[in-house]
Amino acid sequence: MAVKFPDPTPRLEEIYSRVEHVVVAFSAAGRRLYLVGGSVRDAVLGRHAATAPLPEGDVQPQQPDFDFTTDALPEEVERIVSPHAEAMWLVGKRYGTVSARVAGVTLEITTHRGDTYREESRKPEVIMGTSLQEDLVRRDFRINAMAVEFTSGRPFAIIDPFSGMSDLAESMIRTPGAPEASFSDDPLRMMRAARFAAQLGFGIDPAVLEAMAAMATRLEIVSRERIRDELDKIMLAPQPSRGLRVLVDTGLAAQFLPELPALALEQDPIHRHKDVLEHTYSVVDKTSPNLELRLAALFHDVGKPATRRYDPSGVSFHNHDVVGAKMTKKRMRELRYSTSTVNTVARLVYLHLRFHTYQAGWTDKAVRRYVVEAGPLLDPLNELTLADCTTRNQKKVRILEDRMTELKERIVELREREEFEAIRPELDGTEVMEILGLSPSPEVGVAMKFLLQLRLDEGPIGHDEVKHRLLEFWAEHKAASSSEAPSEPAGS
Repeated sequence: MAVKFPDPTPRLEEIYSRVEHVVVAFSAAGRRLYLVGGSVRDAVLGRHAATAPLPEGDVQPQQPDFDFTTDALPEEVERIVSPHAEAMWLVGKRYGTVSARVAGVTLEITTHRGDTYREESRKPEVIMGTSLQEDLVRRDFRINAMAVEFTSGRPFAIIDPFSGMSDLAESMIRTPGAPEASFSDDPLRMMRAARFAAQLGFGIDPAVLEAMAAMATRLEIVSRERIRDELDKIMLAPQPSRGLRVLVDTGLAAQFLPELPALALEQDPIHRHKDVLEHTYSVVDKTSPNLELRLAALFHDVGKPATRRYDPSGVSFHNHDVVGAKMTKKRMRELRYSTSTVNTVARLVYLHLRFHTYQAGWTDKAVRRYVVEAGPLLDPLNELTLADCTTRNQKKVRILEDRMTELKERIVELREREEFEAIRPELDGTEVMEILGLSPSPEVGVAMKFLLQLRLDEGPIGHDEVKHRLLEFWAEHKAASSSEAPSEPAGS
């Protein structure tokens, strides 16, 4: 039965209206302009992708709203577009690309071309083309190798020389030419195949998968930043596990994220532990599409292979949260994530078991400690905790959900009684130095640490009682320090 696609004309009309001045300018210059890539694909599918938010200042957006190809050379593109542009970026001009912001949207206009990576190079060797056909055969996949000519007075017609419409109907990802040639031109396209599988829910042609597996090591010439950006798109897809499975099964993940395939721990019928890789896929899919949260779901169990131990009671992974947080930082730094993102994700990995340490119920002390440790990550930590429960035992699921509900109620209750978000010692450093007769020194930090612990354990107890407890602690601390000090050698 033939698949009936929605009429793409309304979406194409909408895009045309945003860039009409540019279209007229190209026609006046005797040049042709074609909308290509994802915008055409999405118009055919009836997907209305949101335009990317504009960055502040003159920073070029990472993702253009619309891609075009033209027979005009880059210098001519710049001349044609500049009178209509609110901003222009020419960093890609030597590769044939001029980017511009026009009427509040970002355009990327590329001269007909083909990119070919030299064997050991991370930079494309650009070859300018002369025809649309030559340009489209160089596109990554057939579903993206369709075009629509934008010319004044001309109707919209889908130009589809490589059966992209057929692939859309089959929900299948194929390359316009031999997949080996496509991936040799740009090895990152192998990751894009995984990304489109996750974003669109499509399958990947067996020949394409075979080429990906055979050429996985070719990914080593691609910069870590480009790999990271593609991974992020997979992680924010409706079902990230579809893309992650492709990365693992083809050997691509081993090239930049070896911790992921390492989670495929062998099944043990005696100790009956579940496959950690399958569990990780499920946890990632269960979380909401927030990049840091999903990355935390991806990394939350990476410490398990290194900490797996067997004993008479079964298999254990003691301290896999601590080990995993360190592994997460190392890997994310290698993928050039920002320090803020690295620290947030590693912190969530480090804390992902905290909820389960409070088996006796949510006392005031337990709630304070949990909230202070989570800090601003409280909500994503709670979501990660719930997503981490992938058992099919509905009774266990209900117990966890009930305990989470209890925790949230206890947080609300304590917030009404205490300045919960600003829990700190009831005495400040100046008061501590005055009470104990100290000058600024590491010893003040020892006293402050004790006071914070007291605050977490018992809540606000009043200035006089805090002072009394501090003096008691300090006397015990000094006595312990004196007993541990080495005695002077005899005869000194």
